[in-house]
Amino acid sequence: MMRKEVIRKGYYNLILNSIWVGILATLLGVSLKNSTAFFEESLLENIEHFPVLYIFLPSIGITIIYFTRKYLFKGKQNKGIKEIFNTLEKRKDELPFYKIPSHYINGFLTVVFGGSTGIEVSTVVATAAIGSSVYKKDKVANAYKTELICAGVAAGVTTLFGSPIAGLLFAIEVISRKVNKTLFLSCAISIAIAQTFIFFFDNKKLFDFEVFNWNYHAIPYMILLSILAGIVAVFFTKSVIFIKTKFAQIKSNFIRVNTGALLVGLGIFIFPALYGDSYHAIPELILTPNYQTISIGFIASLVFIVFLKPIAASLTLGAGGDGGVFAPSIVTGAILGIFIALFCNHFFDTELIVLNFALIGAAAMLSAAIHAPLTALFLTCNIVDNGFALFIPLLIGVYIAKYIAIFLCNYNVYTYEKGKKKLSIQLK
Repeated sequence: MMRKEVIRKGYYNLILNSIWVGILATLLGVSLKNSTAFFEESLLENIEHFPVLYIFLPSIGITIIYFTRKYLFKGKQNKGIKEIFNTLEKRKDELPFYKIPSHYINGFLTVVFGGSTGIEVSTVVATAAIGSSVYKKDKVANAYKTELICAGVAAGVTTLFGSPIAGLLFAIEVISRKVNKTLFLSCAISIAIAQTFIFFFDNKKLFDFEVFNWNYHAIPYMILLSILAGIVAVFFTKSVIFIKTKFAQIKSNFIRVNTGALLVGLGIFIFPALYGDSYHAIPELILTPNYQTISIGFIASLVFIVFLKPIAASLTLGAGGDGGVFAPSIVTGAILGIFIALFCNHFFDTELIVLNFALIGAAAMLSAAIHAPLTALFLTCNIVDNGFALFIPLLIGVYIAKYIAIFLCNYNVYTYEKGKKKLSIQLK
């Protein structure tokens, strides 16, 4: 009887605290998303007639972040999703409360001032910290720590993209990497709260487009796009690791912050589409074929953006900006898809649907970057109207891209280890 009473009380506490986490995470996610979008759009509108300012805005934002970290948060660094993994793998490690305002403020400043990343990772870590803080405050059973952290993350992702399934799958595929009935219960509660709020107050799609149909003859081109998306995702991941490592070796804070930020600003000056999360650039690039003849120069500029967006995001993070690969992956994949569709239409008269290829590219590259194909699939289906009409090609794309990325990463590790072995033999 005593054991049943303990279990019942544990479930009661889990349900109650999941409600609190869902409410707080939803408010955080919605406020960060809407405030960032508002100020990012306002700045873009105000400086479009003075484009030289693009060069300096990232320096202003990342410099402010540097001082907030130094004085407001006592020099404590943000390390992205890795912080969540550490607290889940090591039971004694916790996500301290200051991670909530730290990621909120720094994520906002990074994107608003043009840092070429997004608020998604900032939101994920901040909402995870909400779950961790509620867990610590109310002393819920130790076994429910993962549940409350995942509840916060699931609600945060749901508010950003309006997709409760993507929120749940991200919590399972990326954060917990397992599922049980208590995890499902806590996430379902927080997601229900987030989705209810979105339904009544914030139901606008990320992109104002509608999918109508897709053609079977386009499947070979979709497969090609998915393969390329997997390759570009590996390039992105390698770029982030390489550039952050190199910037960490720069001892002067002034040089580190301004070198990265000014390089990002220069990139934005040449290609304004790189500004901030770059979501604003996608509709214009998709609609361009409807209003003007496509030139070789325009198609070439898409190639440059595909390679520069990962580099600009890496430089932003290396300089000290807050964020991750989430938004840059979606945007880079979408632009890669637009490029493939326009290139094939221009040179081979294929009549590919540009919007469809933008969505498949976005889903494929996100899947390859975070190794979460189902999250990428359902998230992409929800960022436009009638997105589920593309369910089959998206499903094919996310898995092809993921396994291409895994193959390339494993091949690199194999050749590296083989090279080390060969070198050790030569040294002997």
